[in-house]
Amino acid sequence: MFRNKKDLAKSCTIITSCLVIVVFTWLTNGCEKETFVQPYQTENVFILVVDGARYTETWGDQNHQYIPHRAELLKQGVLCDQFYNNGFTETCQGHQAICTGVYENINNSGLENPSNPTIFQYWLKKTSRPNLQAWVIASKDKLEILSDCVNPQWKGTYKPSTDCGNNGLFTGYREDSITFKKLKLITSQNHVRLAIINFKQPDAAGHSGNYEAYKQGILDTDQYVYDFWNYLQNNPVYKDKTTLIVTNDHGRHSEGHLDGFVSHGDLCEGCRHVEFFGLGPDFKKNYVCSTTYQQIDIAKTVAQLLGFEMPTASGKVMAEILK
Repeated sequence: MFRNKKDLAKSCTIITSCLVIVVFTWLTNGCEKETFVQPYQTENVFILVVDGARYTETWGDQNHQYIPHRAELLKQGVLCDQFYNNGFTETCQGHQAICTGVYENINNSGLENPSNPTIFQYWLKKTSRPNLQAWVIASKDKLEILSDCVNPQWKGTYKPSTDCGNNGLFTGYREDSITFKKLKLITSQNHVRLAIINFKQPDAAGHSGNYEAYKQGILDTDQYVYDFWNYLQNNPVYKDKTTLIVTNDHGRHSEGHLDGFVSHGDLCEGCRHVEFFGLGPDFKKNYVCSTTYQQIDIAKTVAQLLGFEMPTASGKVMAEILK
């Protein structure tokens, strides 16, 4: 109990002062959070997949002889040198892991859609944009499977547009040069905001056992990356608003392991260690990240940049590469 009114008044003053400090601190911290939280500048995301290129022929080669343009562009972007496919190192499986954020051993012949919804479906539902702004563009026809999923709550809904192979699923592969022309045409006609693009040649040449053609395929896709980035930067619709990610679905067997560069499909270093190279307004510049990330982290990172949730994805946001 207080001994007199003077003590009571003094205690009330102290309590009032403390409350004022607490409220002021709370309001100040709240204002600081509002001040420093900034939205991402990315409005568009393109994921270019160089099919079946081994890390030892891309960034693992210190001379970068087959990726000279990407080596030059690193001044503007970020490289993750410890990036892995920790799932199934085949074409359909790798691509669906990129798009769903989940490793799944689906059929590799185009006979099976992913079980989980893709970045395209989540984004289209979130934004209510027309499906002509979301695309699967691929030299390999079987990658049309990325346009839908098996999940009954999502199957047949919010499907992206597709331009795969000669004329869709089960029509055969086409040349990467055609895919690149289609990419630029589709992008210019539709203001594409989210897309995955597959270039097949390194993988196709590897399976044929032609090492020179395999290396040339990597070199050719490097030119496509360079030309497309310049196209985006010279287009006011995309300039400074677009993120470009270059990666692989899988690598190839390490030298001395089984038949080496000819095949892939197991958990050897050559098959698992893949590329992640990124350019865009929200990525760090001239930065090499040595934190280990993996293929399923791409979906979560794209979702973060474009402002939608992917509760079914297992990966994580690649926070270290973001500004």
